[in-house]
Amino acid sequence: MHNELFTIGPITIYGYGLMIAIGILAAYFNTERLAKKAGQSPEPVFNILIIGVGSGIIGAKLMYYITVLDEIIANPRTLLNLTEGFVVYGGIIAGILGAWAYCHFKKLPFLNYLDAAVPSVALAQGFGRIGCFLAGCCYGMEMDGPFSITFPHSAYAPNNVPLFPSQLVSSAFDFIHFFVLCALFKRNKTPGKIGAFYLIFYSIGRFIIEFFRGDLERGSVGVLSTSQFISIFVAIAGIAMVVLLGRKKKAN
Repeated sequence: MHNELFTIGPITIYGYGLMIAIGILAAYFNTERLAKKAGQSPEPVFNILIIGVGSGIIGAKLMYYITVLDEIIANPRTLLNLTEGFVVYGGIIAGILGAWAYCHFKKLPFLNYLDAAVPSVALAQGFGRIGCFLAGCCYGMEMDGPFSITFPHSAYAPNNVPLFPSQLVSSAFDFIHFFVLCALFKRNKTPGKIGAFYLIFYSIGRFIIEFFRGDLERGSVGVLSTSQFISIFVAIAGIAMVVLLGRKKKAN
């Protein structure tokens, strides 16, 4: 709603960036905490976080480029806009792959660290969606009602139009997702299962919230938005992980 929070001399603090920073810090400390509870060394967490976040940013940007490929072909200068245009699913997939590559290289138990990290990813996403609300991006469809929100001077959302508060709803579900995964983590005895549950729960929630999003320029596949289309395969991957991990545990 108000992305420029305050200015100290030549430095302006933006709500979106601040929320992202808070989310990353919260994710780091919570991942360390869960890793210790699971009997894993917390020392690799910092490197896993840095590589995961770095890979995630690159993946989110590349996925965005895929969704606007026709625009890039028409105007290659679009590639030079590095500060705007990211797709969360690209970040999730690339972040997981980056963390897996690091754990494989260092001979660390990837699934154990994945389980410790994914609740924290949901936590960071909750703060990130608050940042989206402050910036006005990822806005909802037009909705006139007591729970609608109106942006007076957003650079992204249509101004002076009542909208569904998709960012705040997403944030609330992300925080609920975090607490649910933490509760499951305490009872889990199968490495990788919490990671699988994250994929399932997030993809279901994302599929639903997409019906209420208003930023339709993000692309579509048939009657589904790009994110809904990806959600189907992410959910299938999560379910497949649960089944395979269950079979592996029985075999042992």
